[in-house]
Amino acid sequence: MIIDLPDTTVSKISKALVNVREEGGAVALGRVLTLIIVTHHGAEEEVIEAANDASREHPMRVIVLMINDEDDRPRLDAEIRVGGDAGASEVVVLRVYGAAGSNAESLVTGLLLPDAPVVAWWPADPPASPAESEVGRIAQRRITDASSQPDPAAWVDALGSHHSPGDTDFAWTRLTRWREQLAAVLDQPPYVPVTAVQVRGAADSPSTVLLAAWLRLKLGVPVDSEYVPTDQWAGGIKSVRLTRSNGDTLLERPTPGVAVLTQPGQPSHELAFPRRTLRECLAEELRRLDPDVLYGRVITEGMELLARGQDGSDRG
Repeated sequence: MIIDLPDTTVSKISKALVNVREEGGAVALGRVLTLIIVTHHGAEEEVIEAANDASREHPMRVIVLMINDEDDRPRLDAEIRVGGDAGASEVVVLRVYGAAGSNAESLVTGLLLPDAPVVAWWPADPPASPAESEVGRIAQRRITDASSQPDPAAWVDALGSHHSPGDTDFAWTRLTRWREQLAAVLDQPPYVPVTAVQVRGAADSPSTVLLAAWLRLKLGVPVDSEYVPTDQWAGGIKSVRLTRSNGDTLLERPTPGVAVLTQPGQPSHELAFPRRTLRECLAEELRRLDPDVLYGRVITEGMELLARGQDGSDRG
């Protein structure tokens, strides 16, 4: 069900939400967080769909904020989506025009769930420092996506300079399967130390350097990151090679969706390794509402070690 509220106010939207709750029973009960999505006109449906899918794991209120500063007439149009149009969440879409969007924080504050964490997500065009933005100041977690930036590599390089506890980026979230598999390999005998690492990925993959920085931080050995031309690889990370005295361990994705693990003295294993969807990345980030300390260390300490190219030690 979709309820349209043209030329409205935040107060009227809040009252409409109460009415929806009363008419539909305990519609809003059990919500565990408020997700604020800051996007632009025409791009909202994809992110709403991802949020609706993620809400089946994390029931929440979703506030979609779209501000158009170019319109001369101040106006706030809204719609409320519940039921089949909102998954296990309730969605409030705010289309803001002109001077009505001069204070983004005031537009969403009156619509937040009481006593519930707030997560902010910028699918594209995030502020330079999310934690200092109007919406970011009221959020415990702040999600950006380097892959949506005009220059993903430059965005990743700058992550450490403006990092605040609670920040994260989907370029890091997309690495979860790679990190899990590599950690599992190193947790199996024989426990031969790694002496060098090579990470290869597409030239437009912001995750490649983050994986290299994580390995540099955790293993304390030289890590070489190499980019594969985009015309030779479909995207994302292609391979990780761990050099050890008993032979190299190679985790390679020769084709999208399938990885091959090759270890000395063992037969090769094929693994399902599809690229993670927007819904999967969002659902994972919503599982933890406390700061991701490891991510913070990777984009600060790990990136610095990688840039210096100096040996380090495993500091946990």
